[in-house]
Amino acid sequence: MAIVSTTNLSKTYGSGIFRKTHIDALSGVSLSVEHGQIFGLLGPNGAGKTTFIKLLLSIAYPTSGEASVLGYPLGSVAIRQNVGYLPENHRYPPFLTALQTLVHFGRLHGIPRLRLLDRARSLLALTGLSDWANVKIKKFSKGMLQRLGLAQALLADPPILFLDEPTDGVDPIGRKEIRDILTSLRREGRTIFLNSHMLSEVEEISDRVAILNKGRLLHVGSVQDITAHRLEYEIHLATSPPADVLSALRALCKHVEVSGNRLTVHLSDQGQAQAVLDALRAAGLVLESFSPKKSKLEDYFIQLLKPREEA
Repeated sequence: MAIVSTTNLSKTYGSGIFRKTHIDALSGVSLSVEHGQIFGLLGPNGAGKTTFIKLLLSIAYPTSGEASVLGYPLGSVAIRQNVGYLPENHRYPPFLTALQTLVHFGRLHGIPRLRLLDRARSLLALTGLSDWANVKIKKFSKGMLQRLGLAQALLADPPILFLDEPTDGVDPIGRKEIRDILTSLRREGRTIFLNSHMLSEVEEISDRVAILNKGRLLHVGSVQDITAHRLEYEIHLATSPPADVLSALRALCKHVEVSGNRLTVHLSDQGQAQAVLDALRAAGLVLESFSPKKSKLEDYFIQLLKPREEA
C-alpha cells in the first residue's frame, strides 16, 4: 500500500463569489509514494511544492481531488499523530534553549516526561547540537535552526517525514551530515518526503522524484530513469582505440565520440551493445568499464521546464 497517494489533487486560491481572480496553486496532481522511500519534490519558486505538503497535512484544504497519508484520508487526526514536519522558514521562541524547545514540542506530542529528556538529548546529538543544548535559540545561525527543526520533526519517532528545504542555509559539511541522517532514517524504514531547491542533493539521496511547475505535475519517476541516456554508453579502455576499430564502431553505431581512451557510443537498439563489446574484444583492447551514460538531474529539470517557460 502506498504511504502517500493523491488523485487529481487541486488547490485554487482566491476563488469565490466576491473575488474576480483566482490562482491555481495545484492542478490535478496524481502520484503515490511507497514505504521506505526518499521522495523528492522539485520545481521552481511558486511551482506548488509547499502547497502540496500543506494539503497532505491539512494545513490547507484542497479545492478538489482526494488523497491519503498512511492509509488515512486527509484531515484525520491519525495523520498528524504519525508524521514529522519541518516547514520552510520555521521559527521558535528565541528565549528558549534548544533543549527547552524540544521538551516543549515533546509535551505537545504527549511524549511521557520520563523519556522526553533522553529523547531530546539523543536527537540533539544526532543533529550535531549537543554542545548547544543549553544555548538560547536567539544565538543560533540559520543552519543550526535547520538542524533543530529536523530534531523537532523526529521527536515523536514518526514513520514519515515531510521536510521543506531541510538544508536551506546549512554549510556544505552540515548538508552532508543531514543527507547522511536522512539515508540512515531510510534504512530504518522511514519514508521521507523532501522539498528542495538543491537538485544535486535530491539526485544523490532520492529514490523517486516528481517535478512540478505552475501547479502541474510534469514528471514522476526514479532518479535512475530520469538521468539515464537511452541507448548511450560510456566506454573506458586501457589504451586509445586504433583508427580501424573506430571505423568498425562507427559502422555499428549511430554516433561515436572519442576522447583519448574514452568513448561515448549512441546505439540504434539495445542489441547493438553486444556487437560493440565483441568488436572491442576482437581487437584485443582491454575494457575497463562499459556503463550507461548519465546526465545530471539538473540538466533534465532545466530541459523539461524551459519550453514551458518560453511558451
